[in-house]
Amino acid sequence: MDSKEEIINSIKTSGEINWQELLENIISAFDCTTGTLHTLDFETNLLMLKSQKGVPDFLLPKMSSIPIGKGMAGIAAERKAPVEMCNLQTDDSGVARPAAKETKVEGSIAVPMLLEGKLYGTLGIAKPVPYDFTKPESDALLEIGEEIARNIKS
Repeated sequence: MDSKEEIINSIKTSGEINWQELLENIISAFDCTTGTLHTLDFETNLLMLKSQKGVPDFLLPKMSSIPIGKGMAGIAAERKAPVEMCNLQTDDSGVARPAAKETKVEGSIAVPMLLEGKLYGTLGIAKPVPYDFTKPESDALLEIGEEIARNIKS
């Protein structure tokens, strides 16, 4: 399992990012089963899906582009802060989109990928069981997101 430092180092030294490999390393490091990585299209202001693992095929059209402020990824982008759910299946806050329940995941988190306060995308991971991500886990995901943003910017 890769640690936060190993993931960040791999981003720094990889040159061109292999989005799928990066996402799978992050999912593995946090003992998750599902994840998405979206980058911000600065022209359309939409979050565009770069990589995913564990998302059912029929949901991919709904996740391929996400408006800022919609769903967990869009709200994380809008707030520039992590958005978390202990159990997406029982959530009634309206943060998660109804179709998100079709992923069958429960404990989930979406974090913005920020560099110097500017949004570059979002990273989301989830577990198949109820789970509250800890502050150190959330902070680690934000640090990984910052390194991804630094790579996107360069």
